[in-house]
Amino acid sequence: MSKPEPKREVIVVPDKRALAEAAAQRLITRIAANPQRPTVCLTGGSTPQQLYELLSTSPWREKIPWARVHWFMTDDRYVSQDDPLSNIGMARKAFLDACASAENVHAIPANRATPDEAAELYEQELRTFHPLPPDEGFPLFDLVLMGVGPDGHTASLFPGTSALTEPDKWVVGVAQANVAPFVPRVSLTLPCLTSTREMLFLVSGRDKKDIVARVLAGDNLPAARAQSAHGETVWLIDEAAAPNGGQHANAR
Repeated sequence: MSKPEPKREVIVVPDKRALAEAAAQRLITRIAANPQRPTVCLTGGSTPQQLYELLSTSPWREKIPWARVHWFMTDDRYVSQDDPLSNIGMARKAFLDACASAENVHAIPANRATPDEAAELYEQELRTFHPLPPDEGFPLFDLVLMGVGPDGHTASLFPGTSALTEPDKWVVGVAQANVAPFVPRVSLTLPCLTSTREMLFLVSGRDKKDIVARVLAGDNLPAARAQSAHGETVWLIDEAAAPNGGQHANAR
């Protein structure tokens, strides 16, 4: 029996504040659905930063069983954690250091000799944490947060690069970014990112309207190829980023 074609749901909310609140509720719901060891994969950028800051405040903070939840990264810039460009650095400042158990925060080791070495180490950490194959019954993550860049990239998977089509590795080094900041990256691959119960894209701002329209229209872009293999793919968009007044709800 063939698997049904995956679908994406598009939810449009009024503004960035509403987006952060809707994302927080979805995150908390996913965590609550796993009574054992929930796993959340975080992304970088200004839009998720508002979500992260919200999670550190009441009443959201009290709804998360911090001792049980493990936090991973979709990708990171190859910089130190105290660098303003660091995704994990931003997440730590926004909520992880204040709320999460330190041993449950799984940062990409950007202090290694090369991005490739860092990728190998992070893949080892993921495979140790989740030794079973990421089949339908045992996806790696409960929730993966994603964004979309102006060229359609997501995580650090850029159009036309070998990292986008890597079939076996879970994590890869990315020597050069296609967009600013032009620093090396380390990124989870599509086989790893899509092994999740829910993939949640967070998109805000008028400058994202055109690329969102292209993704939802079916252009062959990395963000369009990134869909949960085991559950829901949701695009949570504010009105400023929504093409055609948000008429793409429940688009495939």
